[in-house]
Amino acid sequence: MIRAAILGVGVWGPGLTGWERARPVLAGAAPWQKEAAPAPPIPSLLAPAERRRAGASVRLALTVAAEASAGAGIAPGGIAGVFATSNGDAAVVETLLDTLASPTPLVSPTQFHNSVHNAAAGYWSIATGSRAPVTCLSGHDGSFAAGLLRAAAEVATGAAPVLLVAYDAPVPWPLVAVRPTRVGFAAALVLAPVAGSVPPLGEIAVGFAPGPADAAGSVPLAAPLRDLAAANPAARSLPLLEALATGRVRDLSLALFAGRVEVSVHPCSAANACAR
Repeated sequence: MIRAAILGVGVWGPGLTGWERARPVLAGAAPWQKEAAPAPPIPSLLAPAERRRAGASVRLALTVAAEASAGAGIAPGGIAGVFATSNGDAAVVETLLDTLASPTPLVSPTQFHNSVHNAAAGYWSIATGSRAPVTCLSGHDGSFAAGLLRAAAEVATGAAPVLLVAYDAPVPWPLVAVRPTRVGFAAALVLAPVAGSVPPLGEIAVGFAPGPADAAGSVPLAAPLRDLAAANPAARSLPLLEALATGRVRDLSLALFAGRVEVSVHPCSAANACAR
Protein backbone atom coordinates (compact mmCIF):
# COMPACT_ATOMS: atom_id res chain seq x y z
CA MET A 1 0.00 0.00 0.00
CA ILE A 2 1.16 3.54 -0.83
CA ARG A 3 0.71 6.09 1.94
CA ALA A 4 0.01 9.77 1.38
CA ALA A 5 -1.25 12.76 3.34
CA ILE A 6 -4.16 14.93 2.20
CA LEU A 7 -3.35 18.62 2.52
CA GLY A 8 -6.19 20.26 0.59
CA VAL A 9 -9.64 19.44 -0.81
CA GLY A 10 -11.85 20.99 -3.47
CA VAL A 11 -15.37 19.93 -4.47
CA TRP A 12 -18.20 21.20 -6.68
CA GLY A 13 -21.47 19.44 -7.39
CA PRO A 14 -25.20 19.44 -6.60
CA GLY A 15 -25.59 20.76 -3.05
CA LEU A 16 -21.82 20.64 -2.56
CA THR A 17 -20.48 23.96 -3.83
CA GLY A 18 -17.06 24.18 -2.21
CA TRP A 19 -15.41 22.17 0.56
CA GLU A 20 -16.43 24.46 3.45
CA ARG A 21 -20.11 24.34 2.41
CA ALA A 22 -19.94 20.64 1.57
CA ARG A 23 -18.21 19.51 4.75
CA PRO A 24 -21.24 19.72 7.11
CA VAL A 25 -23.43 18.07 4.48
CA LEU A 26 -21.00 15.20 4.01
CA ALA A 27 -20.67 14.88 7.80
CA GLY A 28 -24.46 14.56 8.16
CA ALA A 29 -24.76 17.80 10.12
CA ALA A 30 -26.72 19.56 7.36
CA PRO A 31 -29.24 18.22 4.83
CA TRP A 32 -28.19 17.62 1.26
CA GLN A 33 -30.03 19.82 -1.22
CA LYS A 34 -30.57 17.77 -4.35
CA GLU A 35 -31.00 20.64 -6.81
CA ALA A 36 -28.37 20.94 -9.51
CA ALA A 37 -25.29 22.95 -8.67
CA PRO A 38 -24.92 26.28 -10.41
CA ALA A 39 -22.18 26.43 -12.99
CA PRO A 40 -18.92 27.18 -11.20
CA PRO A 41 -17.68 30.72 -11.63
CA ILE A 42 -15.18 31.31 -14.39
CA PRO A 43 -11.83 31.08 -12.56
CA SER A 44 -10.17 34.46 -12.19
CA LEU A 45 -6.86 32.77 -12.94
CA LEU A 46 -7.79 32.68 -16.62
CA ALA A 47 -6.99 35.58 -18.90
CA PRO A 48 -10.03 37.14 -20.66
CA ALA A 49 -9.43 35.26 -23.92
CA GLU A 50 -9.26 31.88 -22.13
CA ARG A 51 -12.33 32.74 -20.05
CA ARG A 52 -14.37 33.15 -23.23
CA ARG A 53 -13.19 29.78 -24.56
CA ALA A 54 -13.44 27.70 -21.36
CA GLY A 55 -16.26 25.18 -21.33
CA ALA A 56 -18.11 23.55 -18.41
CA SER A 57 -15.58 20.79 -17.81
CA VAL A 58 -12.67 23.26 -17.73
CA ARG A 59 -14.51 25.48 -15.25
CA LEU A 60 -15.28 22.51 -13.03
CA ALA A 61 -11.68 21.29 -13.06
CA LEU A 62 -10.08 24.66 -12.43
CA THR A 63 -12.53 25.60 -9.67
CA VAL A 64 -11.72 22.55 -7.53
CA ALA A 65 -8.02 22.61 -8.44
CA ALA A 66 -7.73 26.19 -7.20
CA GLU A 67 -9.70 25.42 -4.02
CA ALA A 68 -7.57 22.38 -3.13
CA SER A 69 -4.35 24.27 -3.82
CA ALA A 70 -5.46 27.17 -1.62
CA GLY A 71 -6.47 24.79 1.16
CA ALA A 72 -3.04 23.19 1.04
CA GLY A 73 -1.28 26.55 1.06
CA ILE A 74 0.32 25.83 -2.30
CA ALA A 75 0.50 28.31 -5.16
CA PRO A 76 -1.80 27.29 -8.05
CA GLY A 77 0.23 25.30 -10.54
CA GLY A 78 3.13 25.01 -8.12
CA ILE A 79 3.09 21.21 -8.08
CA ALA A 80 2.65 18.31 -10.50
CA GLY A 81 -0.90 17.30 -11.35
CA VAL A 82 -3.05 14.32 -12.30
CA PHE A 83 -6.26 15.20 -14.17
CA ALA A 84 -8.80 12.37 -14.42
CA THR A 85 -11.99 12.56 -16.48
CA SER A 86 -14.19 9.86 -17.91
CA ASN A 87 -15.96 11.84 -20.62
CA GLY A 88 -13.83 14.91 -21.28
CA ASP A 89 -16.01 17.73 -22.57
CA ALA A 90 -18.91 15.78 -24.06
CA ALA A 91 -20.81 18.97 -24.93
CA VAL A 92 -17.98 20.02 -27.23
CA VAL A 93 -17.77 16.53 -28.73
CA GLU A 94 -21.53 16.59 -29.41
CA THR A 95 -21.20 19.97 -31.13
CA LEU A 96 -18.34 18.68 -33.28
CA LEU A 97 -20.32 15.59 -34.28
CA ASP A 98 -23.30 17.77 -35.23
CA THR A 99 -21.00 19.96 -37.31
CA LEU A 100 -19.40 17.00 -39.08
CA ALA A 101 -22.85 15.63 -39.91
CA SER A 102 -24.04 18.95 -41.36
CA PRO A 103 -23.88 20.02 -45.03
CA THR A 104 -21.01 22.40 -44.13
CA PRO A 105 -18.69 20.41 -41.83
CA LEU A 106 -16.38 23.28 -40.90
CA VAL A 107 -14.98 22.64 -37.42
CA SER A 108 -14.23 25.64 -35.20
CA PRO A 109 -10.57 25.67 -34.05
CA THR A 110 -11.74 26.69 -30.58
CA GLN A 111 -14.17 23.79 -30.41
CA PHE A 112 -11.49 21.43 -31.63
CA HIS A 113 -8.89 22.42 -29.05
CA ASN A 114 -11.51 22.16 -26.29
CA SER A 115 -12.37 18.62 -27.41
CA VAL A 116 -8.99 17.07 -26.58
CA HIS A 117 -8.80 15.07 -23.38
CA ASN A 118 -6.11 17.23 -21.80
CA ALA A 119 -7.91 20.55 -22.41
CA ALA A 120 -8.58 21.26 -18.71
CA ALA A 121 -4.98 20.49 -17.75
CA GLY A 122 -3.80 22.77 -20.55
CA TYR A 123 -5.97 25.65 -19.33
CA TRP A 124 -4.66 25.06 -15.78
CA SER A 125 -1.04 25.19 -16.90
CA ILE A 126 -1.63 28.32 -19.01
CA ALA A 127 -3.66 30.09 -16.31
CA THR A 128 -1.08 29.43 -13.58
CA GLY A 129 2.01 29.75 -15.76
CA SER A 130 3.00 26.31 -14.53
CA ARG A 131 5.81 24.23 -15.97
CA ALA A 132 5.09 21.34 -13.60
CA PRO A 133 4.29 18.00 -15.28
CA VAL A 134 0.65 16.95 -15.62
CA THR A 135 -0.73 13.48 -16.31
CA CYS A 136 -4.15 13.21 -17.99
CA LEU A 137 -5.99 9.89 -17.82
CA SER A 138 -9.35 8.22 -18.16
CA GLY A 139 -10.71 4.96 -16.80
CA HIS A 140 -14.44 4.97 -17.62
CA ASP A 141 -16.36 4.79 -14.33
CA GLY A 142 -13.09 4.10 -12.50
CA SER A 143 -11.45 7.37 -13.55
CA PHE A 144 -11.26 8.72 -9.99
CA ALA A 145 -9.82 5.44 -8.73
CA ALA A 146 -7.22 5.41 -11.52
CA GLY A 147 -6.33 9.04 -10.84
CA LEU A 148 -5.99 8.44 -7.10
CA LEU A 149 -3.71 5.45 -7.65
CA ARG A 150 -1.57 7.40 -10.11
CA ALA A 151 -1.33 10.48 -7.87
CA ALA A 152 -0.38 8.40 -4.83
CA ALA A 153 2.28 6.60 -6.87
CA GLU A 154 3.72 9.95 -8.01
CA VAL A 155 3.85 11.16 -4.40
CA ALA A 156 5.70 8.00 -3.40
CA THR A 157 8.21 8.07 -6.24
CA GLY A 158 8.76 11.82 -6.35
CA ALA A 159 8.57 12.52 -2.60
CA ALA A 160 6.67 15.73 -3.39
CA PRO A 161 3.05 16.93 -3.33
CA VAL A 162 0.75 16.16 -6.27
CA LEU A 163 -2.61 17.70 -7.21
CA LEU A 164 -5.35 15.22 -8.20
CA VAL A 165 -8.36 16.61 -10.10
CA ALA A 166 -11.34 14.41 -11.05
CA TYR A 167 -14.12 16.05 -13.05
CA ASP A 168 -16.98 15.33 -15.44
CA ALA A 169 -19.54 17.76 -16.84
CA PRO A 170 -23.07 16.70 -17.87
CA VAL A 171 -23.34 14.79 -21.15
CA PRO A 172 -25.95 16.28 -23.56
CA TRP A 173 -28.52 14.51 -25.71
CA PRO A 174 -28.16 12.26 -27.65
CA LEU A 175 -24.82 11.11 -26.18
CA VAL A 176 -26.35 10.88 -22.71
CA ALA A 177 -28.43 7.94 -23.94
CA VAL A 178 -25.28 5.83 -24.21
CA ARG A 179 -23.16 7.54 -21.54
CA PRO A 180 -25.50 8.64 -18.71
CA THR A 181 -23.94 11.60 -16.90
CA ARG A 182 -26.71 14.06 -16.11
CA VAL A 183 -25.04 16.21 -13.45
CA GLY A 184 -21.70 17.94 -13.19
CA PHE A 185 -19.25 17.05 -10.42
CA ALA A 186 -15.61 17.62 -9.64
CA ALA A 187 -13.28 16.94 -6.73
CA ALA A 188 -9.61 17.70 -6.10
CA LEU A 189 -7.07 16.55 -3.53
CA VAL A 190 -3.56 17.72 -2.80
CA LEU A 191 -1.61 14.61 -1.79
CA ALA A 192 1.82 14.77 -0.16
CA PRO A 193 4.36 12.55 1.60
CA VAL A 194 3.21 11.65 5.11
CA ALA A 195 6.47 12.89 6.62
CA GLY A 196 5.76 16.53 5.75
CA SER A 197 5.65 19.33 8.31
CA VAL A 198 2.22 20.71 7.31
CA PRO A 199 -0.65 19.25 9.40
CA PRO A 200 -2.82 17.21 7.01
CA LEU A 201 -6.57 16.80 6.84
CA GLY A 202 -6.06 13.06 6.71
CA GLU A 203 -3.88 10.23 5.52
CA ILE A 204 -4.63 7.47 3.05
CA ALA A 205 -3.12 4.14 2.08
CA VAL A 206 -3.78 3.15 -1.54
CA GLY A 207 -3.19 -0.09 -3.42
CA PHE A 208 -4.48 -2.10 -6.38
CA ALA A 209 -5.89 -5.62 -6.07
CA PRO A 210 -7.45 -8.06 -8.57
CA GLY A 211 -11.09 -8.97 -8.38
CA PRO A 212 -14.32 -7.01 -8.04
CA ALA A 213 -14.79 -4.14 -5.62
CA ASP A 214 -16.78 -4.56 -2.44
CA ALA A 215 -20.07 -2.79 -3.07
CA ALA A 216 -20.36 -1.64 0.55
CA GLY A 217 -16.96 0.02 0.35
CA SER A 218 -17.61 1.94 -2.84
CA VAL A 219 -20.67 4.05 -1.98
CA PRO A 220 -21.32 6.91 0.47
CA LEU A 221 -22.69 5.96 3.87
CA ALA A 222 -25.42 8.62 3.52
CA ALA A 223 -28.18 7.11 1.38
CA PRO A 224 -29.19 10.41 -0.32
CA LEU A 225 -25.69 10.77 -1.78
CA ARG A 226 -25.59 7.31 -3.37
CA ASP A 227 -27.57 8.36 -6.43
CA LEU A 228 -25.17 11.27 -6.92
CA ALA A 229 -22.17 8.94 -6.64
CA ALA A 230 -23.69 6.77 -9.36
CA ALA A 231 -24.67 9.71 -11.59
CA ASN A 232 -21.18 11.01 -12.38
CA PRO A 233 -17.85 9.14 -12.62
CA ALA A 234 -16.00 11.86 -10.68
CA ALA A 235 -18.54 11.54 -7.85
CA ARG A 236 -17.09 8.11 -7.06
CA SER A 237 -14.83 10.29 -4.88
CA LEU A 238 -17.73 10.96 -2.48
CA PRO A 239 -17.00 8.07 -0.05
CA LEU A 240 -13.47 9.42 0.49
CA LEU A 241 -14.70 13.00 0.93
CA GLU A 242 -17.39 11.76 3.30
CA ALA A 243 -14.81 9.95 5.45
CA LEU A 244 -12.72 13.12 5.70
CA ALA A 245 -15.77 15.20 6.63
CA THR A 246 -17.07 12.79 9.28
CA GLY A 247 -13.62 12.23 10.79
CA ARG A 248 -14.17 8.47 10.76
CA VAL A 249 -11.63 5.90 9.65
CA ARG A 250 -12.98 3.94 6.70
CA ASP A 251 -11.76 1.33 4.23
CA LEU A 252 -12.94 1.87 0.65
CA SER A 253 -13.04 -0.41 -2.37
CA LEU A 254 -13.22 1.44 -5.71
CA ALA A 255 -13.83 -0.47 -8.95
CA LEU A 256 -11.24 -0.10 -11.70
CA PHE A 257 -12.02 -2.29 -14.71
CA ALA A 258 -11.42 -5.95 -13.68
CA GLY A 259 -9.77 -4.97 -10.41
CA ARG A 260 -10.20 -2.58 -7.53
CA VAL A 261 -8.32 0.22 -5.81
CA GLU A 262 -8.33 -0.30 -2.06
CA VAL A 263 -8.14 2.87 0.02
CA SER A 264 -7.80 3.15 3.78
CA VAL A 265 -8.83 6.65 4.88
CA HIS A 266 -7.58 7.96 8.23
CA PRO A 267 -8.90 11.49 8.88
CA CYS A 268 -6.82 13.68 11.16
CA SER A 269 -9.10 14.91 13.92
CA ALA A 270 -9.24 15.12 17.68
CA ALA A 271 -10.48 11.53 17.72
CA ASN A 272 -7.99 10.31 15.12
CA ALA A 273 -4.71 12.16 15.57
CA CYS A 274 -2.21 11.61 12.77
CA ALA A 275 1.33 10.98 13.92
CA ARG A 276 3.73 13.53 12.47
